[in-house]
Amino acid sequence: MEITPRPHLMEGHTILYVHGFASSGQSGTVKSLRQLMPNCTVIAPDLPIHPAEAMELLRHLVAQHQPDLVIGTSMGGMYAEQLRGVRRIVVNPSFHIAENISKNEMIGRVTFYSPREDGMTEFMMTRQLQSEYGEVASHAFEGLDDHDRQLVIGLFGTHDPIVHTRDEFLEHYPRAIWFDGEHRINNHVFEHALVPMLRRIDDEIAGRQRPIVIIAVEDTLEQRGEPRSSAVKAYRMLSELYDVRLLCAMPTNCPQHVAEVTAWAERYLGPAAWGTLTATNRRDLLYGDYLIDAIDADGSKDFLGTRIHLGSDTFKTWEDIIPFFERLGGQ
Repeated sequence: MEITPRPHLMEGHTILYVHGFASSGQSGTVKSLRQLMPNCTVIAPDLPIHPAEAMELLRHLVAQHQPDLVIGTSMGGMYAEQLRGVRRIVVNPSFHIAENISKNEMIGRVTFYSPREDGMTEFMMTRQLQSEYGEVASHAFEGLDDHDRQLVIGLFGTHDPIVHTRDEFLEHYPRAIWFDGEHRINNHVFEHALVPMLRRIDDEIAGRQRPIVIIAVEDTLEQRGEPRSSAVKAYRMLSELYDVRLLCAMPTNCPQHVAEVTAWAERYLGPAAWGTLTATNRRDLLYGDYLIDAIDADGSKDFLGTRIHLGSDTFKTWEDIIPFFERLGGQ
């Protein structure tokens, strides 16, 4: 995967990456993480085949290195969820891996997807080993407290054909976020699902508050149900530099309308938009540094920050707004 490096993202921090079933610490995702964040330490061990040994190793590494973040994918997401007291991102976590082994007919010889440092290229999945996976997975969600519930972000592919655990995850954690993708992490998922979450966590660790850009959805990001030209491009650029929040109107059918706008944002803007939507008819009461909208009503003209009026002579289109913020460079 070709990844654009962000040298300042998670700079000076440590990430523990927990790979999925039949993968290794030399997977493409690990290489992409190191390319993305050259000033971040990424620890990515080859996990033992026996799951109890894998959990013992991971708990030892957490105690030894005290990582700022643990990222686990699939089977690794199941393991990572059980590492209490540390920030985690779990991607399509496989909480029922023993059942998935049967469903996908993986009893027998299994070949590793990527090279391992110990030189192993394959292993035998026996019924006994399958039972061991079921035993370790059965301890998911044990020992949770209110603090730990806030430390975990779950990312779930909308087209995952293998694992379907979002509803179960939501019973225990509040941050369950859809992304447009399948089970594995490809370049699109990496850039538009994982990177925004890394940026959010980096800000949390640093206690960083970026300048706030509020963007109206109706008639500004979207028009007749579709994204305006260059709106998604602009949104992604702004999200790299600013704390971008979304705005929608509060009509009489507010809950239904907010749900519809939320679904639109999830579809077109991706995980970066999760949890950022505010519904109000008083834009003059919003707190932020910039407001981008296409209307003069609802107190928009009296917004206390800098107002960017889409459709005005200065900002006729999103292509006019992009260079304005590029020149500001996050200020």
